Amino acid sequence: MSVRVRFAPSPTGPLHMGGVRTALYNYLLARKEGGVFVLRIEDTDQTRYVPGAEDYIKEALQWCGIEPDEGPDQGGPFGPYRQSERKDTYARYANQLIESGWAYYAFDTAEEIDAKREEAKEAGQHSWQYDAATRMGMRNSETLGAEETARLIEGGAPYTVRFKIPSSEEVVFHDEIRGEVRYNTDVLDDKVLFKSDGMPTYHLANVVDDYAMKITHVIRGEEWLPSAPLHVLLYRALGWEDVRPKFAHLPLILKPAGNGKLSKRDGDKFGFPVFPLQWKDPESGEVAAGYREDGYFPEAFLNMLLMLGWNPGTEQELFSKEEMTAQFSLERVVKSGARFSPEKAKWFNEHYLRSLSPDDLAHAVMHFAPSFTGVSSDRMPAMCAMLAERSSLLPDLLAHAYLYERPTEYDEKTARKKWKDNTTELITELRGYIAGLDDFSEAGFDAMLQNFVQAKEIGFGTIGPVLRLLLTGAGGGPAMGAIAAFLGKEEVLERIDAGLKKLG
Repeated sequence: MSVRVRFAPSPTGPLHMGGVRTALYNYLLARKEGGVFVLRIEDTDQTRYVPGAEDYIKEALQWCGIEPDEGPDQGGPFGPYRQSERKDTYARYANQLIESGWAYYAFDTAEEIDAKREEAKEAGQHSWQYDAATRMGMRNSETLGAEETARLIEGGAPYTVRFKIPSSEEVVFHDEIRGEVRYNTDVLDDKVLFKSDGMPTYHLANVVDDYAMKITHVIRGEEWLPSAPLHVLLYRALGWEDVRPKFAHLPLILKPAGNGKLSKRDGDKFGFPVFPLQWKDPESGEVAAGYREDGYFPEAFLNMLLMLGWNPGTEQELFSKEEMTAQFSLERVVKSGARFSPEKAKWFNEHYLRSLSPDDLAHAVMHFAPSFTGVSSDRMPAMCAMLAERSSLLPDLLAHAYLYERPTEYDEKTARKKWKDNTTELITELRGYIAGLDDFSEAGFDAMLQNFVQAKEIGFGTIGPVLRLLLTGAGGGPAMGAIAAFLGKEEVLERIDAGLKKLG
């Protein structure tokens, strides 16, 4: 059977980078094995639905280059791919489970369940749950009998359908990452499969859809591991054990300090994104940062995510998409949590940024900031070539305003330290050298400057920092010859004249 995997996010908010990693690992396995990558929108929880979240998920995957083969927009032989459009399917399976004795109707209200929980707490039992040990003390079809159950349903009484977890049984299954996993059913509760609003919960819809869509591998986050034994039991109860998909539960992405799961709060606190794209909350208007808007390349973002939980078994850290596909395997996914490093994320972006040609980098900058007019498109490659080795993110390439705006202020610390009694005289003489220079390339300018300091028998430190101050207003930056060549002779001379008026 060919590999069929799915990424099944819920449109309850922006897609976390951990979700993108899950999508990536699914995508890479499908591509490596010549299989199919399915996008399924799990929108059965209407109370948590957030307008715009589904479009955000699709746009984020598109930006990352994670293209679904089947999905809400792509279509496919197993659609619809939005669970809210499949809800008629789930009731049939809920009824099948009831008829086979694997599920039951529950009429308890939220208040009644809370009251039971409080009673247990007062009796010293702080972990009460609706399960094999407590269900016979609740209002459900197991305790009310068939006649009363039918009367309540016919009378329109609200109810849920709960799965009937067997008591004192061990559920054993193989996880492709963690090996053999065992759970005793006594720690499991009777999960709701069908809600009173007529919608299935994640558990029923997830299993039914994976079966219907012929999913062969369920690759998802570690937080779903406690749900796996229920899903294993559901496959058994529905008679689908022979086609149960392989499970692979990915390690958590941890905070930079390593103490717990990475959250939006960490990004807000320390100033880094946790979402692929910028997200504006439709209710509060709060804006959360995104990797795209912060100036990351999608290729670098994916490379960073690849290495958060996967080990190639070599020293290689930088992978093209083709290399990711060729080398990826679930066997190399680690069990332990992967600590996120904002510095490492920038490191990946730096490498990708610096690997591009000046023309390609210029194209990326203009696409990132289409309204930028400081430098014309024909001069952008030269600016990118000069700044690439000093940049980590795309905005860094636009942060040197002196390359397109004449300075009006000059770094006081540099001026105070480097401007001496003879500086004005030296700069005036140097201006003559510059005015007479025919080869105004970086190499030509550097050679001229070297000839000047030799002729005047001075060190470069006597004139270099001052000249930089006049040209840029700052005390640091790219190589002097590169700056001068980029500005051109006329602009260099005019900046020297303007600076001398202010500082000389």
